[in-house]
Amino acid sequence: MTAVLFPNVEAPDLHVMSFNIRRRFERITWPPEDRWGLRKQRLRVFLGANKPHVLGSQEALPDQARWVQDSLGSSYGRIGRGRGKNRDGEGTPIFYDRDRVELLDWTQVALSDTPALDGSTGWGNTIPRIAVIARFRDAATSAPFVFVNSHFDAFSRRARRRSARWLADLASDEDLPLIFTADVNAPVRSRELAAMFEGGGLVDTWSYAPARRTVEWGTFNNYRRPRAGARRIDAILATPDVGVRAVGIDPRPTGTSWPSDHLSVQAVVRIPATR
Repeated sequence: MTAVLFPNVEAPDLHVMSFNIRRRFERITWPPEDRWGLRKQRLRVFLGANKPHVLGSQEALPDQARWVQDSLGSSYGRIGRGRGKNRDGEGTPIFYDRDRVELLDWTQVALSDTPALDGSTGWGNTIPRIAVIARFRDAATSAPFVFVNSHFDAFSRRARRRSARWLADLASDEDLPLIFTADVNAPVRSRELAAMFEGGGLVDTWSYAPARRTVEWGTFNNYRRPRAGARRIDAILATPDVGVRAVGIDPRPTGTSWPSDHLSVQAVVRIPATR
């Protein structure tokens, strides 16, 4: 049985996770551990053991998203489409335990000046970047909340700065507690992402948590032994009214290697009944 950071999380607490599962490439990859055929079963074992109530994933191709959903189990739903102009290709789907949270509605937007236009770019990113925005109700407490999952651009600092500003604006406009998961492709507390925290509308759960189950591992380990204090580029943020109970970054391989080139970031949170 795979050891987990947060076993048996029960109401009113919620177990949330951000995990870049690494897209599948058809070509031969290096290192060999990156091959989807070799690591898909490790991913299944990892997710089947952890079973977060809500999972924000990144780099998921449609067949990989189905694999993740099947790995989590029949009680899990999935929302999110591909980032291409035909809603195809790589996406940032959200997976949720329907026994614990009820989906109220959701939408997907492009991180651009034309958010409703599928496949649009324009903030310095040549690859479309998207966010999935969902509204849930905690079935155990009836508390509603917003859950946002995204993947910021890997190449353009300008695009990351604009995405950080977009997120801060979104959080300030919401009247519900909000949780944000993402691969932000820069250190979470870097200057280029500082706009996410301006005005105190969002907090970094890693800094905010009263308990840390692990040290601060770098989250992009590329199938190598993780390093403490390396760049933490995968994030779970929240509005300050969300009760953050504990956080952790799981550095352990699943079997002989890791299921992705990223490590999962996890948090146990509590949604307030009213804001």
